[in-house]
Formats: sequence, structure tokens, C-alpha cells
Amino acid sequence: MKYISHYPKHLQEQVQKLLDTNKLKDYILSKYPKTHSFTNDKTLYDYTMDLKNDYFKKFQISKVVYDGKINVINNALGLHTFISRVQGNKLKAKNEIKIATIFKNSPEEFLKMIVVHELSHLKEKEHNKAFYDMCCYVMPNYYQVEFDLRIYLLYVDRFGKIY
Repeated sequence: MKYISHYPKHLQEQVQKLLDTNKLKDYILSKYPKTHSFTNDKTLYDYTMDLKNDYFKKFQISKVVYDGKINVINNALGLHTFISRVQGNKLKAKNEIKIATIFKNSPEEFLKMIVVHELSHLKEKEHNKAFYDMCCYVMPNYYQVEFDLRIYLLYVDRFGKIY
């Protein structure tokens, strides 16, 4: 229950019951029956840029890719990096976003939650109230999708991928 250990005990017990009775897959598939179509780096970049342009206009992103080196097991679903380089007498900044490859074949809601999370880091570096307010502004059901994603990861750990 490592992905939901900080949630209330009654929620953990409900998820444990779904796991024990082999009904967690049915729960996930009933809420998220289809996968998205953003399965390569180009379409992922376009998807991310559409969200960025709607909510984070002043920030620039130079790269958005799926990354097989991101280890979901170690609590990373996506990464954002901010790289500063000196070119002559100017400082050039580049923002990059990397998404774990497990999300190439996942529901769009899961992918959107991760992209929104990483985009929100452009504005708020820390996981504070302002950060989560930004996530919820862009994606009003952010907390529910995050919880469902966490229980999906529990399922993947025990039984393997659904999608």
C-alpha cells in the first residue's frame, strides 16, 4: 500500500478489499476504459504544449519526452528539469519535461494529471498549497485522478499492466 500510505485508513482498507477480491481492475477499467493516443514524443509534446499555452503562457518548454529511465517504483511519474546555460554574455534557460514510459498506454486522465503536475512546477517549484491550487485550477478533478493513478500503480505492482 506504499502509494496510498498517507491516505486515511478507511480508504486504504477499501482499496485493500478491492485488491483481495480481485475487483480493483474492474474498478479502474470502469472509470478509465480507454487509453490516449499520444504514444510518441511528438504527440506528447503537442499535447503538453496545448495545455501549457492554455494555462502557462509565459513559460517556455524546449523538450517533452517519454523516458524509460524514470522509475515509477521510486515515486517518480514524471520529471521537470530547468537547465541554465551561459551563451556569451546571456543566460539561456530551458525547461524540459519527461514522462515515465508506463504512461504511453494509459488513460488520458492519468497522462493529463502528470503533465499538469509537471507544468505546475514551472510556476511553483515546491509541493505547497499554491502548487496544488494551480493543479486543481488546470484540472479540477486532479486529486481524484491522482488517487486513482496511485491505486492503478498498486495494481501494476501486484499483477502487471492493464492497458
